[in-house]
This record gives sequence, structure tokens and C-alpha cells, in this order.
Amino acid sequence: MVHRFIALSLALACAATAQAADKTAAAKIDPAKGQQVAAQICAACHNPDGNSSVSANPKLAGQHADYLYKQLKNFKADGGKPAERNSAVMAGMVAALTDQDMKNVAAFYVSQTQKGEQAKTQAIEAAQKLYRAGDASRGLPACAGCHGPAGAGIPAQYPRIGGQFAEYTEAQLKAFREGSRANDPNRMMRAVAARMSDAEIKAVSDYIAGLR
Repeated sequence: MVHRFIALSLALACAATAQAADKTAAAKIDPAKGQQVAAQICAACHNPDGNSSVSANPKLAGQHADYLYKQLKNFKADGGKPAERNSAVMAGMVAALTDQDMKNVAAFYVSQTQKGEQAKTQAIEAAQKLYRAGDASRGLPACAGCHGPAGAGIPAQYPRIGGQFAEYTEAQLKAFREGSRANDPNRMMRAVAARMSDAEIKAVSDYIAGLR
């Protein structure tokens, strides 16, 4: 009985220690330090608040921290292995960043407010249908199923896409379709993009830009 009590006490102590360690780790994430890093490295392309003014450079403001952290990690070669996401520019930007730097930068950008875009497409109804319902006849799932009706995404699972530059979203969908971007878990985006035509990708990307 005494042994059981000691074992239980040790288990509870270990659990408490683990919880304390988790809280300490979480407390180390510092958006203010992330802002300092972003100002030095990221602002030239993405602007100080993450609202890029150039469509080739995505808006980072309001993006989920887990997603941003993953992308920064994916741009960086690790242990002699090539980066999961290929970009000569971004590889240079993240080369000197520590894991903590990337977490801090992600925490800073998620705290910023995105300035959304406006949809311009004439095929808005068709694009809306694809986004909201997909096309079961082709096995094309609805974008809203993962990214939500307003493109807000789900933290730690799916990124925010609403309000993003249409040109950037279009380029990423085509990159997934071609396989030049392949850092999507379980090939999810590659499978989706493979079922979309150029016209559909363009229309849906434009529709997404207008989501709030």
C-alpha cells in the first residue's frame, strides 16, 4: 500500500513538473522579440505589419502562428536534408533564425490585423460553388471544409486563406498541382489542385481574396 502511495505521488509530481515545463516553454514565446526579428528580416517583403503590398509576397498578418512556424521550418534545410519547401529567397531569410526566433515571429504576425483584398472575377457564382461545395463528381472536396466559409482556417491544422492576394493563392495552387510545392500533410493540397483546371484555380483564388 505504501509503495502504491509513493508511486502515485511520484506520478503526480512528474505530471506537475511536465505541466510546469509546458507553461514555461509557452511563456518563452515573445511577440515583441518576434517583431524585432520581423523588422530586420521580413518587413522588406511583407511590410512591418505583415500586410504585404506586393502580390508575390503573401500577407502574413493574422495568419495562424502554428502554420507560420511550420512554413518557416519548412523553408530551412535541417541536418543536411534539403528544405521541405523550396525557395532560394526564403532559405536565405530563415538561415540564421533559431527555432525560438521562428516561434516569436509567428506569434508577432498572428497578433496583427490583415488588410484583405477584393474579389474581381466575373465567375463569382461558379467559384463560390466550388469553394463551398466542391464537385463530388470529380472527387473535389469543398475548400470550406478545411478553411471555413470565410477562409479563416483552423489553428494548428489549416491556414487562413481569406483576404490573401488572388495571385499568390493561384500560384500556390498551381505549385501544389505541379508538385513543385510538396509540404502539404498527406498530399492533401496536391490531391485537390490536381483536380482543378487553370480557370477554376484562378476563379477560386479570386473568390478567396474577397472572403472576410
